[in-house]
Amino acid sequence: MTPLSQISFPPRHSVAGVLISGATYASATTSIIQAALARRSALVAATSVHGLSMAAIDTSFGRQLNSFDMLTPDGQPVRWGLNLLHDVGLRERVYGPTLMLRVCQAAAREHLPVYLYGGRPAVLGRLIERLPLLVPGMAIAGFSSPPFRMLTPSEDHAEVCAIRQSGARIVFVGLGCPRQEQWAYWHRWQLAMPIVCVGAAFDFHAGTLRQAPTWMQARGLEWLFRLLMEPRRLSRRYAKHIPIFIFLLTREYAFRRMLRRPLTQPVRGKA
Repeated sequence: MTPLSQISFPPRHSVAGVLISGATYASATTSIIQAALARRSALVAATSVHGLSMAAIDTSFGRQLNSFDMLTPDGQPVRWGLNLLHDVGLRERVYGPTLMLRVCQAAAREHLPVYLYGGRPAVLGRLIERLPLLVPGMAIAGFSSPPFRMLTPSEDHAEVCAIRQSGARIVFVGLGCPRQEQWAYWHRWQLAMPIVCVGAAFDFHAGTLRQAPTWMQARGLEWLFRLLMEPRRLSRRYAKHIPIFIFLLTREYAFRRMLRRPLTQPVRGKA
């Protein structure tokens, strides 16, 4: 079995107090496949502004996030923050839905079955039909749409047993933030495989939710498109979390600039 030390993950850097990985699609996919081949537990999440803001509001959730092996910059503002604060030079974000497809493609090449956990039953039904069309050759070992509530211990045990017995080597979790990250954190040591949290990827790949046009995604306007699509559900979220992220990022940038300044100004000589 491959030692955990031989599974490489991209370096992490603080953005608004959360350790975001300086990952690309290629490096993130490689890390996940390494862990799957080694049958090792690994926690991965595509992390957006919402996740960073939630981590600031709920410090317990923040500690859970920072225990993950890899948090990819899912949103353009997170990528911008990573480049601004740490000069990482990332040219593109690592978007959850796209990462899921890249990992599925690599898993198909390595003959690694995947498990799908989350989503409404109707969404999951469409997803298991469409995903093999998007990624020919991939194998879906199993799937589950858990109820939108806390599971009883016996229900949770049954879900874990189903994943283990399915033969899956990678679990994709689509429960939404922060529920999906909390589920991954609680089940890390029960599942010897990568647990990859991908947010709304299930809905997008099932075709039940429209994605923003490419030009809006590139300009960090995906939130606006989604707000127009789901105003009732998302208006309060964005009104709350976007200002928090801007404040946190501005504060961290100002603090880092302050640390770079000399502690004393040189004294000018008299003429």
